[in-house]
Amino acid sequence: MSSTVPANKLSRRTFVKAASCAAAALGMAALTGCGESNGGSADGSNSTVYVFNAGEYIDESVIQQFTDETGIRVVYDTFETLEAMYPIIEQGQNRYDAVCPSDYMIQKMIANNLLAKLDWDNIPNYQYIGEQYKETAKAFDPTGEYAVPYTWGTVGILYNPTKMDEVPEEWSWDILWDPKYENEILMQKSVRDAFAVALRKLGYSINTTDPDEIAEARDLLIEQKPLVQAYVIDQVRDKMIGGEATLGVIYSGEYMFCKEQNPDLEYVVPVEGSNVWLDCWVVPANAESKENGEKWINFLCRPDIALKNFEYITYATPNTGAMEEIDEEILNDPGVFATDETVGSCETFQWLGDDAERVYNDAWTEVLSAE
Repeated sequence: MSSTVPANKLSRRTFVKAASCAAAALGMAALTGCGESNGGSADGSNSTVYVFNAGEYIDESVIQQFTDETGIRVVYDTFETLEAMYPIIEQGQNRYDAVCPSDYMIQKMIANNLLAKLDWDNIPNYQYIGEQYKETAKAFDPTGEYAVPYTWGTVGILYNPTKMDEVPEEWSWDILWDPKYENEILMQKSVRDAFAVALRKLGYSINTTDPDEIAEARDLLIEQKPLVQAYVIDQVRDKMIGGEATLGVIYSGEYMFCKEQNPDLEYVVPVEGSNVWLDCWVVPANAESKENGEKWINFLCRPDIALKNFEYITYATPNTGAMEEIDEEILNDPGVFATDETVGSCETFQWLGDDAERVYNDAWTEVLSAE
């Protein structure tokens, strides 16, 4: 298997789409498509499947291959953020047959009756999704009726050992508060990701809704701020590749790309644990063709297709059939496929409700505005 990844690869979390599919700002959200439609079917035709995914989150040859094999035309639209995706599905003006959100957003969509229960008879390739990933998905899909895992990973620290006097034998989040790394630390510019680091350092759940624990994490992030070079998202990858920083909080799916561009870089999940995430395919409750959505999901679960997507996006696949074809060196790299021990120390993000989200957002505003 080739480990080469595209030079213009973008982060799953910013969901910035490819330049060839330039975004059109539509007020409430950035809804974009690589060509044919800005949403669901008007005629109810069953010869088309309407797909909504993050930008740069599929090998585009897979789209044409699906059409070639099934005769079903794909209208493929992309979103920039999960928060932009949600109101589009909620309002129902654009009706999609398959959508790819993340764990906590799936939980929110289930709670608000926005998803359809899947017909597993139409998704026989679900058998290739590893049992451990199905179990992890129950954190946000407790009955296992709505979501099919697509990619997964962790949040950890990308580091450059050549810029360190000593590499820890056991990594702790404490290192991001070490004064000797002043101006060498990159933090995620994301409220939940930043707070997850502080909360795990303090020994708290990343899903806490306790105002006192959130306040304690806020104060810890404010204490850390003078050491932080920048709060970034995609730039953490670029800065680490360029040797501009020593330590950066990053998503594990970016590690293979970063390692290829700068072989000095390594990735680790600290001993206190972190976030383990799952992106999954779901079918909206108002889908034009639920059956076509399930055909699309089933196709992506086919081992050869899952392998092709892994080789392109480099985020770990939960597909056991695809794993059989991946080089052992990559499978055994804990930066790409986290060990069971690491996963056991992590939590998935939960949807905490509107009130808790406001508490986090207010606390994050205080962090960013602190002198």
